[in-house]
Amino acid sequence: MVIGYQTLMRRRNILLPTLCIVLLVVAWTFRAPSRPVIDKWLDTSAIRGATPKTPQPPSSPGPPDQPHNDVDLSAPDAPFVGWPLRRVCNEAHWVEGLVYICDNNSGGIGNIRNYIQTCIRYGIEAGATGLVMPKIRKRNDTDLSDLFTESLPFDYMFDEKHFKDALSNCPQITLFDDVKDIPGVGSKPKIEQITPKKFGNRDGCHWSDQNRHTDRFGDRFRKWLHDPKTNQHPPSLEHPRLIRFNWGVLWDWPIYRDGPEFANTFGSILKFNDQILRLGKTALKNMHAYAVANKVESGKFLGVHLRTESDALGFWPTYNTQTEAYLKQATNRGFEVAYIATGDELEAANFAGAAIEMAQMRVVTKTDLLQDEDLDELDSLSWDQQALVDFIVLLGSDYFVGTMPSSFSVYMAMKRHLKTEGVYTRPYKVGTEGDGLSYLVGNYEKYWDGWLFMWDGMWP
Repeated sequence: MVIGYQTLMRRRNILLPTLCIVLLVVAWTFRAPSRPVIDKWLDTSAIRGATPKTPQPPSSPGPPDQPHNDVDLSAPDAPFVGWPLRRVCNEAHWVEGLVYICDNNSGGIGNIRNYIQTCIRYGIEAGATGLVMPKIRKRNDTDLSDLFTESLPFDYMFDEKHFKDALSNCPQITLFDDVKDIPGVGSKPKIEQITPKKFGNRDGCHWSDQNRHTDRFGDRFRKWLHDPKTNQHPPSLEHPRLIRFNWGVLWDWPIYRDGPEFANTFGSILKFNDQILRLGKTALKNMHAYAVANKVESGKFLGVHLRTESDALGFWPTYNTQTEAYLKQATNRGFEVAYIATGDELEAANFAGAAIEMAQMRVVTKTDLLQDEDLDELDSLSWDQQALVDFIVLLGSDYFVGTMPSSFSVYMAMKRHLKTEGVYTRPYKVGTEGDGLSYLVGNYEKYWDGWLFMWDGMWP
């Protein structure tokens, strides 16, 4: 009896689990079809202003076998590495008849280039299939704080052919030389002005904070384009919609949101024009020769950006603060010659005197290095164009010292930082001397009041 009972129990222990498994399989096979609850949260057709079956963009190709990490992206004439831009463009949702006008650009080189690049990046996210060649607002020659005089063509600073060639990596976009060249605009084009940050709830955000809604900007913008409450027709080839940003859309886009490959290459869509490059390279060559002539066999020199001109803001580091910090770096690093970039000739002379006295270091400017026709050509350039010549020489320095929060100095440090890892360069460690290439004197205690947000919104 004992043996029979144990055998029965073993069979029962096998039978019950088997029956449960069979019932589960039957229930799963004949279950009623239903959409998962989470699907309603993933359906973005309502905010796109499109039908529920919005076609998805093609999958993005990965990086090429040779991702150009051997290219020196810190060079002023670095070639454009296009695959990160192609990848971003392949992920966009394109809108026929949507045209962006990126011409509300002003200030020095650090600002102007970032105005243009920020506008273009938003345009790609919006799906703009048209882009008007950017223009540049010229600074007043006698009042440096007046940034809004005449609008000048793109080649005032940049190489137009290089720009067009770089943008060919985004073939979905058509470039127009002028607004009047856009088909269907008529004799009186209507240009709508927007501020991208308004396409998202910014409750609790500091006014200077980057746009924390960039992932959804495109969807919300396209919903606005199709909203009948705007009393505007949806964009089309026959009836294009023209978009211009309100002034001040500058440090909006969190650049590393698109990955380091895009962040480190997108800046190279803007290359200085041939005249600027030639003068800058000539001055740099002469700077090395000057160093050698002063018994610096390696030709190494310190690059200095002294930012004390009349348009400098009151809370920026003073002349004394900058000079003390720069000469301390020069002494510690053993520099015997330096190149100084400043728009104030008197301050340049003062610094040169202090450098001799405190660091036994000789200091020269671009006007000391250029001669004859080159010097005449330099004198014919505007204040901001001459700063581009400075920029090229400073890029070639062995060590750079500048001031925070000058966008010129920040751009310089970030551009030089690309020497470290090329396409895959990681973010600059702000407020440190971590990469051994640059040092910026300034206040790094407060993110907003110290303008540290620039480092997160500027393409190098």
